[in-house]
Amino acid sequence: MSFFRQLFGPAPRSVPEPAQAEAAGAADTATVRKIVARLESLPPERARLIASAAYVLARAAQADMSISAEETALMERVLVERGGLGDAEAVIAVEVARQQARLFGSTEDYLVTREFVRLASPEERLAVLRACFFVAAADASIVAGESATLNQIANELQVPAEELAALRAEFRDQLSVIQAIRAARGA
Repeated sequence: MSFFRQLFGPAPRSVPEPAQAEAAGAADTATVRKIVARLESLPPERARLIASAAYVLARAAQADMSISAEETALMERVLVERGGLGDAEAVIAVEVARQQARLFGSTEDYLVTREFVRLASPEERLAVLRACFFVAAADASIVAGESATLNQIANELQVPAEELAALRAEFRDQLSVIQAIRAARGA
């Protein structure tokens, strides 16, 4: 199964009953609601799942205090290929998530990630964490701040330690500390 297929299920989740939707809406953070407003054509639970996933991806991208064009393009591609969004919707969702991560990251990070955990299956949580690793490695290097943020996201997503270790091993060549050691040995 491809990475993008793992990221989101093939079919939208069913629309919740009105009472469930109202309760879920009250629990949403302002960030998730802002992105959801742009995704109104989707069933509410699906829109919340995608909105919160977009924010978690933006959080990983913002870990080094800047979100590059490569990271943005990768986040958009994830939302198009696995979120089932059109190109324009993905651009809007990523842009709103980027702005929210820049402006309110310190207060929203945990809240939005917790919302994603509430909505996502363990497989979806692992797939989003993998996407976060891809986003952090978009510039061919995962620096210390990004690595620490990935660890924190993994913890908040309740990804088991052995699965996190497997992901770190998968991306070891992009870890800046490994790159520095290799460069020092070669010099």
